[in-house]
Amino acid sequence: MLKKISPLISPELLKILAEMGHGDVIAFGDANFPAESSKASYVVRADGIPIPALLDAVLELFPIDTFVTQPVKLMQVVPGDDYVPEVVEEYKKILAKHDVDEDKIEYLERFDFYGHTDTAYCVVATGETARYANITLKKGVIG
Repeated sequence: MLKKISPLISPELLKILAEMGHGDVIAFGDANFPAESSKASYVVRADGIPIPALLDAVLELFPIDTFVTQPVKLMQVVPGDDYVPEVVEEYKKILAKHDVDEDKIEYLERFDFYGHTDTAYCVVATGETARYANITLKKGVIG
């Protein structure tokens, strides 16, 4: 057993977070995200877990890259869709709690986002039901 590690982080995900190096990308996909068809090195199942809770838990352990201008990527709302993804405001609060400013976020068009996640080290398939809830983080360094 380990202390201070959220029970939301599975042993498999913890191992992958530790294996990742500077510049590697982790993607958190919502319930509609095509995780299994991505070209990421690993896909981890986190069924039933909402992204905000998992994001907060991961950011306790995961340094964000400070050598790039926008280490966090979100999926843009598709033009013509009037849906307002309230989860994005929740992400901004969580990121701010972990010293990641809003200007570190880049919004990518849907298919550009899918292409970006194809280069990810890992895609975490979550149970998040909010639309446009997909997010990626680029790993930084400690110290």
